[in-house]
Amino acid sequence: MITKLAFAALVAAAPLAVAAPAAAQGHMLTVTNAWSRPAAAGTTGAGFFTITNGAKAADALVGAQSPLAQKVEIHRSSLEGGVMRMSRQARVPIPGAGGRATFAPGGYHLMLIGLKKALAPGDSVPVTLSFASGARAKVDLKVGTGLAPAADSAHHHH
Repeated sequence: MITKLAFAALVAAAPLAVAAPAAAQGHMLTVTNAWSRPAAAGTTGAGFFTITNGAKAADALVGAQSPLAQKVEIHRSSLEGGVMRMSRQARVPIPGAGGRATFAPGGYHLMLIGLKKALAPGDSVPVTLSFASGARAKVDLKVGTGLAPAADSAHHHH
C-alpha cells in the first residue's frame, strides 16, 4: 500500500520522470538533470545538465539553440590564479562507453543570451543540443530556485 506522502512524492516527480529514447547514427546519448535558474527577460540565463554517452564511440556537444533566447553559446568557467574566468567553447567532448560531460555551475554551461521572456521557477526552457555525430537532443531545462536540483530528475534519451 502506498502512503499519502509517497503518493504525493510520486505525483510531484511524475512530470520530471519522462523518458523518450531515440538514437542517431549509432549513438545513444542521455541527458539528465536539465535545469536553469530564474532570469529576467532581455538578460542572459544559464543551462545545466549531464550528458552520458552509451555508445562505444566518443561524441561532442557542438551547439545548442532555444526559441526563448536570441542565441545559445557553450561556455566554461575556470579558476585561474584565484580569478574566475569564462570562455566560449566550440565543442565539449563526451567520451564513449558510458563517458560523461557535466554542465554545472563553475564548469561547462550553456549561456542563454538575450532571453525573450523571463524565466521563473516552474517554467521550462526548450533547448535543442547538437552533437558532432549529427545527433540532436531536445531537452527541457526546468527553471528552479537558483540552486542545483538535489537528484537527477528530468531524463531525456537521444
